[in-house]
Amino acid sequence: MKEIITKLCRGGPLTREEFILLIQNRNMTLLSSSAHISKNSGRPGDEAQSGGEGQTVFSYIKEKAFQKRIEVFSNTVFLRGLIECTSFCKNNCLYCGIRGGNAKAQRYRLSKDDVLSCCAAGYDLGYRTFVLQGGEDPHYTDSFVADVITSIKEKYSDCAVTLSLGEKTKQTYELWKSCGADRYLLRHETASKEHYEKLHPHSMSFMNRMNCLHTLKDLGYQTGAGFMVGSPYQTDETLAEDLFFLQSFRPQMTGIGPFIPHRDTPFAHFSAGNRELTLYLLSVIRLLLPYVLLPATTALGTIDSNGREKGLQHGANVIMPNLSPSEVRSKYNLYDNKVSTGKEGAESTRLLCSCIKDAGFEAVITRGDYTEEKNIKEETLCIM
Repeated sequence: MKEIITKLCRGGPLTREEFILLIQNRNMTLLSSSAHISKNSGRPGDEAQSGGEGQTVFSYIKEKAFQKRIEVFSNTVFLRGLIECTSFCKNNCLYCGIRGGNAKAQRYRLSKDDVLSCCAAGYDLGYRTFVLQGGEDPHYTDSFVADVITSIKEKYSDCAVTLSLGEKTKQTYELWKSCGADRYLLRHETASKEHYEKLHPHSMSFMNRMNCLHTLKDLGYQTGAGFMVGSPYQTDETLAEDLFFLQSFRPQMTGIGPFIPHRDTPFAHFSAGNRELTLYLLSVIRLLLPYVLLPATTALGTIDSNGREKGLQHGANVIMPNLSPSEVRSKYNLYDNKVSTGKEGAESTRLLCSCIKDAGFEAVITRGDYTEEKNIKEETLCIM
């Protein structure tokens, strides 16, 4: 296992089979006899071979990921203001609480003025990235979204705009990019076509999802992929395929979180994803993609009240508090018991910053763009 960990600490590449071994052997205890490379060999990454004896693979990978996170980002955490724009969606993903076929879902749409009010409140709190997220709502036309992006950029020229509005055409992505959109989040959900088809209706296409991701990257968006941990029918092999895809695609952002069932979906009776495996995979991704923008997600904070802080200790460096109007937050119910208040709400930014500080990190005022250089400059101000 230490040979595989050494490759991971060097940034790969790993084979599918090696990713499977990393997943399956995460609770294995590392023994000194596993090391075959001299501590003094001098090759980059060989430090992964030194030490670790008596530790589990899980704890050793966490330690190495934390070291890499500090090396690249210091102890800083980027905050993004999340604005959940619409709970309408034309799709019927089998795991999602706002799927079009869920007659019990509470629906809403934010107007342009609503979105701009959220941005104004967020800007005053110190946020310099706004994330516009929603279902694939046909009433959110290309021109409407373009107008919203333009208005945000006119009012807050020092801020980044991230979109997470689903699968669109290349022309739509081009339009929104020309209006000033900087980033786009589109989770691939699974890199296995067979698994994808078990999570989505026949009307949705695995190849279209993958083509959208490549189009976004080709257009110059900082592009985010990601997947659920513990989703129905997921196996060690499909998880390895996800890691193998991330290794080759090399997104600028990666969002992973535990699957949490929603009571009004076909997957209501499936068990939630495993917290420890989610944390472990955060560490693996940090080592695989050292510069990636890696959120400690709301889902992780839902299954564990300290999940976000634990995510930071496993390599995450982004948190996205909720800027949406308080009266609609419970309606954007992707999964049961989704948290959106307390330290998950942007109005409690000071509480969140205090929790981040208690965990040994510091939230900062910055756009927090992807770069393969040291991310934090001396003039960056603490959000507190």
